[in-house]
Amino acid sequence: MHRNGCRTMKPKTDVPSTRANEVGSEVEEEPPSPQPCVPLAPHLPAKNLARRKLALHSPPPDTPTPRRRFKQIYYPDISERQWNDWQWQIANRIRSLSQLERFLRLTPQEQMSAECLQTKLPLAITPYYLSLLVGRGEAYPLRRTVVPVINEFITQPGEADDPLGEENQSPVPGLVHRYPDRVLFLTLDFCSTYCRYCTRSRVVGHGRLFFNRRRLENALDYIRRTPTIRDVLLSGGDPLTLGDSRLDWLLTRLRQIKHVQIIRIGTKVPAVLPQRITPQLVRMLRRHHPLLMSLHFTHPDECTPEAYRACQRLADAGIPLGSQTVLLNQINDSVETMRDLVHHLLQMRVRPYYLYQCDPISGSAHFRTPVEKGLEIIRGLRGFTSGYAIPTYVIDAPGGGGKIPLMPNYCQGREGDQLVLQNYEGKTFHYPDVMS
Repeated sequence: MHRNGCRTMKPKTDVPSTRANEVGSEVEEEPPSPQPCVPLAPHLPAKNLARRKLALHSPPPDTPTPRRRFKQIYYPDISERQWNDWQWQIANRIRSLSQLERFLRLTPQEQMSAECLQTKLPLAITPYYLSLLVGRGEAYPLRRTVVPVINEFITQPGEADDPLGEENQSPVPGLVHRYPDRVLFLTLDFCSTYCRYCTRSRVVGHGRLFFNRRRLENALDYIRRTPTIRDVLLSGGDPLTLGDSRLDWLLTRLRQIKHVQIIRIGTKVPAVLPQRITPQLVRMLRRHHPLLMSLHFTHPDECTPEAYRACQRLADAGIPLGSQTVLLNQINDSVETMRDLVHHLLQMRVRPYYLYQCDPISGSAHFRTPVEKGLEIIRGLRGFTSGYAIPTYVIDAPGGGGKIPLMPNYCQGREGDQLVLQNYEGKTFHYPDVMS
């Protein structure tokens, strides 16, 4: 075990550039157009601390939430229209621990991470998502997913910056070709909120993957020259943090390639920035069918009324929605938590698709669970809830081997010409198998 070097460096930034206003510019413009950040409310006196302890439980979608109270306390001069503007949310992200201390009492482990953040995945949390954390304790699951701790800078054996070997399967910058018929297209390295367990923390948030014509055209040319590619997954970074016109341009170019049948978008926006799912966006997306979307929901507390509304708009636009959930230690690693999450997802018209074993990225030991925990969760779901609610549990094989599904051992073996099976209750059954 060793500590990653916490070198003193000029801080890297994911702040939007103001110079590139046209699609295809060689200079990055991170979305949205910059807006002046509003001042945060100062520390509240002790008599008002109780107002900060907001009851942020997961209410049904038609129940009033405390997020309006959060806005009134911390952003009293911001109108509802501004608060619900996705560009305002991004422009006013919390991006340093000193800012975060105005909302949360940081633990020593969180405070110790400050000096190393310059060389690792940056901190960024939208005001909306922060409103889910305030009033909760230091062990609150959503807080642990977005607030850095010193453990991130301790590398354990078997961990790597690029555990999936994406760099070795990248024929052109920003494109990963692992499977014969599909590619991963990294559109940009920007996210509105950074997950601390991010598989691409080596890339995202550092201003290294720009949305510019030269890089995008190189990737598009590779797809054109490779007729076996029928499926393109846009990821990054988060593609939905692009403006409508830029995303429309890229989708249009992909749709002009005849052998590209399916386009998918991977995004966490409905969970961390649901204000981005505007009527204008979904009208544009409808023009590019068949289009699918892989969402990233981690915990039932992310399934807020705003998230319900965002997913409803996407589903009403005819976009099939699936959720790719990462299994995380002391965050969602129980049957009860996962059952609540998948039930919410189905009500949101999102199919639980994958349950990922957390990738062994550098500094991820405090997030990873034993594989047996994932199998326990699948056993606890199978037979006890709808089949549609049960995701496929997978390990993305280190070194670029692709996704490997894992299942509890329901097939116990063979007795003569019969298979011995075990059901969800642990009862044994024999099936007459046809011998080849």
